[in-house]
Amino acid sequence: MSVVKKFRITKIKNSKPLISLKKISLSFKKNHLILDNISIDISKGQVIGLLGPNGAGKSSLMNLITGVIKPNYGNIVINNEDITQYPIYVRTKKFKIASVPQIGGFFSDLSTEDNLNAVGEILIKDIKKRKLKIEELISKFELDAVRKVEAKFLSGGMKRRLVISMSLLGEPEILLMDEPLAALDPQTIQMLQTIIIKLQSEYNLTIIITDHQARDLLVVCDRALILSNSKIVAEGTPNQLMQDDNAAKYYFGDNFKFK
Repeated sequence: MSVVKKFRITKIKNSKPLISLKKISLSFKKNHLILDNISIDISKGQVIGLLGPNGAGKSSLMNLITGVIKPNYGNIVINNEDITQYPIYVRTKKFKIASVPQIGGFFSDLSTEDNLNAVGEILIKDIKKRKLKIEELISKFELDAVRKVEAKFLSGGMKRRLVISMSLLGEPEILLMDEPLAALDPQTIQMLQTIIIKLQSEYNLTIIITDHQARDLLVVCDRALILSNSKIVAEGTPNQLMQDDNAAKYYFGDNFKFK
């Protein structure tokens, strides 16, 4: 049975978006333009998908939000505050930004429980609260059977669950997920889609997610953007993108079907 998203947040609910990227341009070296005058508004609680061919700038957009890289031009605004020059640790702590990387994100030689403890000791100083939070996440992500297993021995799906649970220890408001559905079997993809939808509904998280599994990604998105040739060439709900000529021209092709 396929995953069904019961609702989609398609419009900005508040007078001001939670995240705004304003006229962002980014280049690596003088002649390698990655993003050209990109503007995006994201409301609180939305799940936004980023699609596009390799090298289109999807991961770069995420790195701009976390502070790993800075734009050549433009501004990044969160909660009405310009964070363009803020370092990573300020963005993480003050603006509650967390990320789930495509590869890694855990300590290979530590057990599932010790991975959570290692991050928890940094983010949650109160020992009692830390233990309660870790137990809550182990239960929610069904990690109890592998709590003593070293992370390097976990399946691909279990590793993804572990990294997502680790990202939630600091109770983030913004979660960035880089290709969480890559190289997984259909059942595991379905399980992760359900988790992403629950993160939105139960935690009211704002989620930005990128993946090459376009059909699987669109299932969980309220809205998606297609990047190509340094520009946003199409955006809208999944159904709107299916009707967009630019979406077909630059990414989907003529035979792609969402459902």
